[in-house]
Amino acid sequence: MYCGNCLRDNALVAALNRLGHSALLAPLYLPLTLDEPDSSAGMPIFFSGLNVYLQQKAAVFRAAPRWLNRLTAAPALLRWLGRLAAKTRPEQVGELTLSMLRGEEGNQARELEELIGWLKAQPKPDVICLSNCLLIGMCRRLKAELGVPVVCMLQGEDSFLDALPAAHRAQAWSTLAERVQEANLCVAPSRYFAARMSERLRLAPERVRVVYNGINLDGYDGPVLKPQPSPVLGYFARMCPEKGLDTLVEAFILLKRRGKAAGLKLWVGGSLSPGDQPFVNALRDRLQAERLPDAVEFHPNLERADKIAFLRSLTVFSAPARYGEAFGLYVLEALAAGVPVVQPRQAAFPELIAATGGGVLCEPGSPQALAEAVESLLAKPAWAKSLGEAGRAAVHEKFSAGAMAQAMLRVFAEIVSCTPG
Repeated sequence: MYCGNCLRDNALVAALNRLGHSALLAPLYLPLTLDEPDSSAGMPIFFSGLNVYLQQKAAVFRAAPRWLNRLTAAPALLRWLGRLAAKTRPEQVGELTLSMLRGEEGNQARELEELIGWLKAQPKPDVICLSNCLLIGMCRRLKAELGVPVVCMLQGEDSFLDALPAAHRAQAWSTLAERVQEANLCVAPSRYFAARMSERLRLAPERVRVVYNGINLDGYDGPVLKPQPSPVLGYFARMCPEKGLDTLVEAFILLKRRGKAAGLKLWVGGSLSPGDQPFVNALRDRLQAERLPDAVEFHPNLERADKIAFLRSLTVFSAPARYGEAFGLYVLEALAAGVPVVQPRQAAFPELIAATGGGVLCEPGSPQALAEAVESLLAKPAWAKSLGEAGRAAVHEKFSAGAMAQAMLRVFAEIVSCTPG
């Protein structure tokens, strides 16, 4: 699975290094799956997903010999296990989430001490940046042992926490709200998510900064592609209900029934795992029942060059996520390819559309509203083209990995200058 947070972290570290800084990316749980060069290549994997699970389930694994701990952290084994499911399902890991949030008081304390030991053997960092606030349990020990400030990213954790079993949900939010106060600063990818998490975690506004996510733009500047013979409505994200793929399919069916978008096709790309295959199969059956299978193409798990070619072949893009998306890297990817987007009027999407000028908004959760918005763009190709061009220019100017790195450097400099010693 290509994880948006992993892609962002990798792009950030690569951009920091290109700017002449020394940045290390330490992978946790599983080896990174990326569609660009891996900035963590050659690094050990900490908090091996298998070790974390075993240490949660049985005390004997918390004192296992080092050779066994290293064996169960082998990248080849973790890659094989990682192919069995797309992502951790919150309803199955309530106790494990609480344990990780408790850090040195949790069942994975040994993993934390091994990470600290490794960090102490490296050149002392000026700052440590945690990829998301579900890792905040590390903060207390990292600051105590290394004596450096810690920045904590906020990256869409609320939907995961809200889906935890009821027996663990409130406790997880309470523990997180307590522990996140130990970070020197938090960084959110949008004003929407900064406000949302400030309220839910009782964070004072002055302790949260907003840094927009950015993407690696290598490959997006190729020659202009010859237009498709028929218009193409596209989607590129994880193929799952949460990202609204079924809403898009229903909107496409409505467009075909109305007959106003002659020859319109639907192309679906993005991550597809065994866990999401039944959902995609059900969508295929729905399209078959409407006698539309020949008008739809599925392109799962594309590598980078194929992903960019896919995006640049689209006429209109939409990934109508039905939850409170903190950002949505797929919007940047579509705009970088010069494709106008249609997104729900909720979460971070209005902010992104306003900042890029690259698309239009519609009412969330409504296939009818989505179909009408897509149809308005298809009916006015010159307008759609102008939106795509505006979005592409904005992404290159404000949403590149380099722009993200520069903004993060300002945050790092701020806390380093304010930290004694």
